Amino acid sequence: MSFVERRDVYRPAAGEAPFNLDETFFSRTDNRGVIVAGNYVFSRVSNYSFEELIGAPHKIVRHPDMPKGLFYLMWKQLEDGQAIGAYVDNKAKDGLNYWVYAVTLPYRDGYISVRIKPTSKFLDAIKVIYAKARKAETEDGIPPKESAALILKEIEGLGFPDYRIFSGVALTTELQARKRNSRITSAASEIEALGELIVAADELQKETVTLSEEFSVIGSVANNMRVVASRLEPSGGAISTLSQNYWSMSEEMSAWFQEFVFGKESEFMKIRNTLVECQFLICTSQILNEAASQFDLERRHLGVFDIDAEKSEMNDLARHYKKESARQLAKIADDTQKITKAISVMRRYALGLSSTRVMCNIESVRVPSGMKHLNSITRQLEGFQKTAEKHLMRVEDLSCQIQIKIEMMT
Repeated sequence: MSFVERRDVYRPAAGEAPFNLDETFFSRTDNRGVIVAGNYVFSRVSNYSFEELIGAPHKIVRHPDMPKGLFYLMWKQLEDGQAIGAYVDNKAKDGLNYWVYAVTLPYRDGYISVRIKPTSKFLDAIKVIYAKARKAETEDGIPPKESAALILKEIEGLGFPDYRIFSGVALTTELQARKRNSRITSAASEIEALGELIVAADELQKETVTLSEEFSVIGSVANNMRVVASRLEPSGGAISTLSQNYWSMSEEMSAWFQEFVFGKESEFMKIRNTLVECQFLICTSQILNEAASQFDLERRHLGVFDIDAEKSEMNDLARHYKKESARQLAKIADDTQKITKAISVMRRYALGLSSTRVMCNIESVRVPSGMKHLNSITRQLEGFQKTAEKHLMRVEDLSCQIQIKIEMMT
């Protein structure tokens, strides 16, 4: 018999509830978390009938081992009007458990949650994090807010600056794992294209960080020039002026690095994080479409709610999130143009270093006693100028690549 026709589904006596990799299930609640709609997969996996589910609080399927801190995080983001993704362990009516990666999003006066079966590397890591948080809640008595902070700290330890970025990367990774192990292919090309853009954004960050490290090496040049000038006074007056000019220039270059390279709000980091957000939106759009299609696979009477209306709403939401992703991509294109302009500013700084280098050469001839020290400074400035130009050309090239890829996607 086909899946649609089969009514009796085998369930083990213990362990995990049967949940297929290519299945997507959803539920919709009101603003109090009371279930008002769902699909057959939700009923089958949870082992509750629709009569038991509709009108019940969604926490009916919550596993007692789940840390309250996670739900604190989820509700905080939902109350801010944002969709959120999370690994969640649920408990079926017969005691079996089932892990899901759930994307929950605000919807009118309530919420929609669509879930897939997680199989990526993140699942084992998140189980350890949840166990730590739950232990702290039960044994140390910490409240949900502190438990949430503990979860965030552990996730930062995995290399993610915040939970939003983690959830975006996790969802993308889960869908890619499903693609490798099933016949699901929808939206795969868009997800992969965004992945390529993220790689380019990471390379942008890497190039500029390397450039800043090179700059820090010659950061002592201004002090060295001052020392040389003090030894050569009064004939070193010109060198003192050069050192002061270089000092001012290096301060401006440091400010450039701070704005475009370092920190969560830097231009390069914003591009990278926005791309992850775009991936999350595209992935959300994909599983919303899958959940809508799941109704057609089931062909079952699911209670009092209107199935066609639910399908239509989910498809509309999918289009909304895809449109939002396109809007974010357009913003990234604007940001990369801003970076391209910023590169021209950095090139002017590099040109200023070149002028300083030339003047040092002139002074070394005028003041032979300082030639050795000034030649050393000259070599440092020359080396940095060459390195700066190489990295700036690479940054410019990557920025153009990102702009071209976005144009092709939109």
